[in-house]
Amino acid sequence: MIGRLRVLVLAAVVSLVVGSLAGGAAEADSRPGKPVTVMTRNIYLGADINRPVLAALAAQAQGKTPQEILVALGNATHVTRAIVDSTAFGVRAGLLAGEIDRTRPDLIGLQEVALWRSGPLQLDRVGVPNATTVDYDFLQMLLDELAARGARYTAVSIGDRADVEAPSFTGSPFDGSIGADARDVRLTMRDVVLMRVGGGLTATGSGGGIFAHNLTVDILGTTLNFDRGYQWVDAQAGATRFRFVNTHLEAFSSDLALAQAKELLANAPATDRSTVFVCDCNSDPLNDSVKPIDHVPHKAAYDLITTAGGFTDEWLEHAPAEEGWTSGLSELVNDPTAAGFDHRIDMIFGRTAGGAALGVDRGQVTGTDVADRDPATGLWPSDHGGVVLRLRGL
Repeated sequence: MIGRLRVLVLAAVVSLVVGSLAGGAAEADSRPGKPVTVMTRNIYLGADINRPVLAALAAQAQGKTPQEILVALGNATHVTRAIVDSTAFGVRAGLLAGEIDRTRPDLIGLQEVALWRSGPLQLDRVGVPNATTVDYDFLQMLLDELAARGARYTAVSIGDRADVEAPSFTGSPFDGSIGADARDVRLTMRDVVLMRVGGGLTATGSGGGIFAHNLTVDILGTTLNFDRGYQWVDAQAGATRFRFVNTHLEAFSSDLALAQAKELLANAPATDRSTVFVCDCNSDPLNDSVKPIDHVPHKAAYDLITTAGGFTDEWLEHAPAEEGWTSGLSELVNDPTAAGFDHRIDMIFGRTAGGAALGVDRGQVTGTDVADRDPATGLWPSDHGGVVLRLRGL
């Protein structure tokens, strides 16, 4: 009898142990994989580039002479380029690097990564982008600030976008009043994906393209192409594989932004793995107004992405919309308060290969508190805030 009791007790113990091990294995198998922290960050090109374009177009519409149109363009470009100096990316890069160092995203989608160059004034070659003297390389300046903090990041994708040049001067070259600092000013826009070195991720592929639908402006017989595009990086951490997509949709026209969103959805997302998609989408989900030049509302691109596109707005998986305002401050980015942050156009979207949402267990908006300003100059990091989310279920 005692022997039989011992056998029964031993069998029960074995059963409990085996069951515990099996349950532990099942629990381990069901645990979410390694989380990935991602960020979208418009770092602000430094001024309103619409100013020179609008000045020249207004002069053309008023029937001004070619010389008068050129003076309007040159004077407005001079003002714009001076504002780039005053918004001091050398200062702002440090603030942005501080954000990144504190939040430690594994992947960052950057927009408006400007490369400002200058060269001799060429009034006979208006609009030809050939200036070569580098004034500000926002990408290198940001990487240098990150390195100074010991935050190791590398650019795994650099997408060249609009490349435009215009004369910059005060006065007029046609009556002898032109200023001594006359020159050509060139702006090359870039979208960039940064990856944290040592974060466990590896880039296994990349791609992208320029949108077929872009803003074009004709000035003095020259067409200025304000190209935008998309880029993607395939990343891997252990057995986890996913695609990271970054873009900056058109701000001037919601019709163009919608057309660009359609192109991106047709070409950029992965079909065999999860896709994380970040952007300055220039599409506010709460804004159904229609611009005079457009046929669709401001929110049209967002609506497409989150309906037919199959993507989930991951911020809303973390917090209410009103806790995620990211836009937008004044051109000078020295606003005394944070009141300018009153809507949301900087987004992180996600979907699995099967179309499900990704999990979010941590998130924040960066660069939108008064304490985030530079204490000496009063400059904010950007006219936008950044969005950082830690995602699971990839």
